[in-house]
This record gives sequence, C-alpha cells and structure tokens, in this order.
Amino acid sequence: MKQFNNGNNGNLIVFEGIDGSGKTTQIKLLTKLLKVKKIPFEVISFPQYGQNGYAQKIFDYLSGKLGNLKEVDPYEMAKLYASDRKTVKDKIENWLAEGKLVIANRYVSSSKAHLGANLAEEKRADFIKWIDQLEYQENSLPKEDLTVLLSVDPKTGQKNSKTKNHPDIHEDNLSHLTKTREIFLQLAKHEQDWVVVDCMSNFQMKSPEEIQKEVVAELKNI
Repeated sequence: MKQFNNGNNGNLIVFEGIDGSGKTTQIKLLTKLLKVKKIPFEVISFPQYGQNGYAQKIFDYLSGKLGNLKEVDPYEMAKLYASDRKTVKDKIENWLAEGKLVIANRYVSSSKAHLGANLAEEKRADFIKWIDQLEYQENSLPKEDLTVLLSVDPKTGQKNSKTKNHPDIHEDNLSHLTKTREIFLQLAKHEQDWVVVDCMSNFQMKSPEEIQKEVVAELKNI
C-alpha cells in the first residue's frame, strides 16, 4: 500500500460499514496499539450526539420522530450530517497539521450509503456527486486518506446492533442495511483509497482480534 498524503503532516483514516459491523470495536483495538507504538492520534465519531443541534436532529431522524425512511428527504438529512461534520472541520485540520493520525468513526461516505439507500437506484449517482460537492467543495471538509470498510452480512450486522441497544430506523430495517452495504461496496470499487476487510468466515463473524489483524495489515505502511 502506498504512503498517503493529503497535503498535511497527518493522515485521516475513516472506518465505515453498516450498523453492527464493529467499527467502534476496531477503533478501540487500534487505539490501544497506537498507544503502545506511541503514535499520536485523535478519534472522532459522527454524528456528534450531544454536541450540537444538527446531531440532535439526526438523532430525532434515526429515532423515527421525523417519519419513516420513505417520508424523510435524503437531501435535507444529508445537509444536517454535513453541518454536523463542518462544526469540527478546523479541529480535524489542526490535528492533521500537528502530524496526528486522525481516526473517524463514520464520515462523508456514511451519508452516501445510508441516505442513498433511501433513494431509487437510478438517483443515487447524482446524490453522491451532490454530497461530494457539498462536503468537500462548499464546506471544504478534509478529504480522507484511507477508508476502511468493515464488510459484514446485513443479518449479522442487524443482530449485532440489536444486542447492544434499541435499533434505530436504519438498524431495524434489513432491506435498508442490505442496500447500504451494496452502496458501500460500490464506493469501495469506484472511489480512491478504500480497502475492504471481510469480517465474515463460514457465515459467522470473525473475532474482533482476527479482524484487527487484517485492519492493521492494511494500515502498516501509514
């Protein structure tokens, strides 16, 4: 794998995947390793619940307070997700300028996949282009250097989510998770600097430690 360079001293690494794919778990394992290696890092998760009004609106959406998946406008929701991220744009840029490894739990691609899944397939390409324009051009959000997609079977992801908390309207809808995973895999094929880590083996989810080994192997050159 190449050395990544976004024009800063640091690198922005994003973990993506459907609900229940183990993003938070893998980030926790990775940060333990980074501490041992004494590599400076910062972690940020989106949405930033409890931090701003945009995230509160997102919480209301995921809780079903704004309507079901067919009733909510994906474009309007995408603006909320983008605004939530924009609030920490300067913070992320400062971390990168300090030479830190910045690890994001979800980023721009989450909007492309999760909200794109609420649109007809023929409308998704235009939606994804619009999100790129909004987030990277209008809001000048730092571009990720690498996206790690944790790929799990939708039924497994849904099962994992239900054992941890009350499912939101994304997690509770298997069809939505299936479409979201398909979009993520398409993004991994067509966008630059993505790696896919298969978290499944023999129709079962691999152990967190097994998955971590594969993640670290992908990150070893950074």
